[in-house]
Amino acid sequence: MSEFKSDFLHTLQERGFIHQTSDNAGLDALFNKETVTAYIGYDPTASSLHVGHLTQIMMLHWLQATGHRPISLMGGGTGMVGDPSFKEEARKLMTVEMIEDNITSLKHVFANYLNYNEGPNGALMINNAEWLRPLNYLEFLRDVGRHFSVNRMLAFDSVKTRLDREQSLSFLEFNYMILQAYDFVELAKRYDCRLQMGGSDQWGNIVNGIDLGHRMGTPQLYALTSPLLTTSSGAKMGKSASGAIWLNADLLSVYDFWQYWRNTEDADVGRFLKLFTTLPMPEIARLSAIGGAELNEVKKILATEVTTILHGRAAAEEAAETARKTFEEGALAANLPSIDVPAAELEAGIGVLALFVRAGLAESNGKVRQFLKDGAVRVNDAVISDDRQLIGSGEITGDNVIKLSLGKKKHILVRPA
Repeated sequence: MSEFKSDFLHTLQERGFIHQTSDNAGLDALFNKETVTAYIGYDPTASSLHVGHLTQIMMLHWLQATGHRPISLMGGGTGMVGDPSFKEEARKLMTVEMIEDNITSLKHVFANYLNYNEGPNGALMINNAEWLRPLNYLEFLRDVGRHFSVNRMLAFDSVKTRLDREQSLSFLEFNYMILQAYDFVELAKRYDCRLQMGGSDQWGNIVNGIDLGHRMGTPQLYALTSPLLTTSSGAKMGKSASGAIWLNADLLSVYDFWQYWRNTEDADVGRFLKLFTTLPMPEIARLSAIGGAELNEVKKILATEVTTILHGRAAAEEAAETARKTFEEGALAANLPSIDVPAAELEAGIGVLALFVRAGLAESNGKVRQFLKDGAVRVNDAVISDDRQLIGSGEITGDNVIKLSLGKKKHILVRPA
């Protein structure tokens, strides 16, 4: 790949964010010439984003850090349709109220990565419902729909995959790519937005927007995508054995978020330092050269730096200290994640399978059974092997908690309520 001269593209390239652009030279020249406005779209399908979204969020962060203006576009309109890209079935339709609640929740996360100030490169959070909900259908068909070739749309990988599997693709979902393309045109007209970024699976949708802009008289628009990220072992980012790695602290504790990064596979440490921290590149090069047992210390640095951006330095260091006390001193750290269970239930006793699922340490009873066979299930540090064992008030320690552990690194405190 060519060497970029602009700060933004050079930063993205050396940190491993760039998969593809629509025009390397043209985009580089644009960034060298003026303050560029660029956007990434997020459909509010849940109340929180997860770790799988962090690559794109960090791209917006670096856009602003190098003097340009980021737009985090909330899909209040497109969220009513749902992106069909590479999904096996249609998303569940959401009400306007559900969408608005999710957008409110998502705003808290973005504020940790972007500065929404009034300056020339102050970030903007915009809702595409502003222009999509008031659309007149017949006028939209005439003015926008006429620019789309159904033959070309059917050739898109996101559509083709569904059709090749003979899975239903509704007319509603088929419209999604038209709406996303129209978003790009509206942002270009309203905010002089010249670039759309996203994951590599969004390439077809983004190029669609460039083409529509060309037909509807916008200045030249551009596309930039990042690689779809997996761990070295092939696991998809954003998921763990016990569920999604959410970015909102009310869905995933700061400690569990820190611990997720602490458990990074050895081969991914250097790559993740580049993508998910703001450490200078020389420091990342130094840390990436460390191997052997000392690599565990680098993983702690990775975990603390990633957690600091999202939750703040104090919370990140508290999570690191909780981990140190738990693993290195064997102490019962009060800051471990906890769940409240009614005292009456504990008096009667709860099955070990149900309790571990309830605590979020496993997805199902079957998973807990497998962990039991592996000797990975402990209550108050004692290994449990009987899948019929009841856990209750008899296990409450002097600290008035029951400590549930899965392996060496996952711990939850049960507190009587």
